[in-house]
Amino acid sequence: MGRVDNKIALVTGGGAGIGQAIARLLGAEGAKVVVTDIDEQKSRDTISQIEQVGGKAQFYQHDVASPEDWQRALNETQTVWGIPNILVNNAGILFYKEMAKTTVDDWHKMMNVNALGVYLGMKYCAPLMAQQDGGSIVNISSTAGLLGVPRQTLYGASKGAVRTMTKDAAMEFAPQQVRINSVHPSIVDTQMADYGAKERGKSKEELGKMYPLGRIGKPSDVAYATLFLASDESSFITGSELVIDGGYSAR
Repeated sequence: MGRVDNKIALVTGGGAGIGQAIARLLGAEGAKVVVTDIDEQKSRDTISQIEQVGGKAQFYQHDVASPEDWQRALNETQTVWGIPNILVNNAGILFYKEMAKTTVDDWHKMMNVNALGVYLGMKYCAPLMAQQDGGSIVNISSTAGLLGVPRQTLYGASKGAVRTMTKDAAMEFAPQQVRINSVHPSIVDTQMADYGAKERGKSKEELGKMYPLGRIGKPSDVAYATLFLASDESSFITGSELVIDGGYSAR
């Protein structure tokens, strides 16, 4: 028995990193998984990994900042499998830049993917979930949405928006049994971590020493937390924020 048997899950940014780990785990635990991403080649690898563990999956190319792409992806999902029971808004981008050197274009680029993409996912998916017996939306935010980080003003703004939107939407859709929660990872061992380590002039092992648990996160750490929030095991949890940071923010 899988923890999300017979559920339909849509995972954005599922081609690599945290999104790939989430999609693979949901598939292994019984969900039919729709993987969306702008990168088809990487997403095909995710599909293959899901199928290797006995899961079912399909891919849609998807710009999360496009309302049309959201409507198309959801329409095609309904045609093939039905209304998603689970939505994981994972797609995101990161760059470091001193605030004085940022541009308005930088702002729009960051907010379009990290905040607008989450808003559109909730806007189009939550009402569909409300038409059936509810569902679970998990928005991947960041500890940067909770704590200050130098050269991440735009990233922090986008992830802070995700945190607050999650709570607002959770209150709005609670009567329809649509649960909406956010997950806040710190540095996780992905290509983003490679980039972050380079920007900070440290190795990932050195960055891991910042955390009380003595290491940076693994994609599976975030995937298992997301699986819990996506499953019926968390049926009395909505509007919450689950921090996955090795104890860093507890200092």
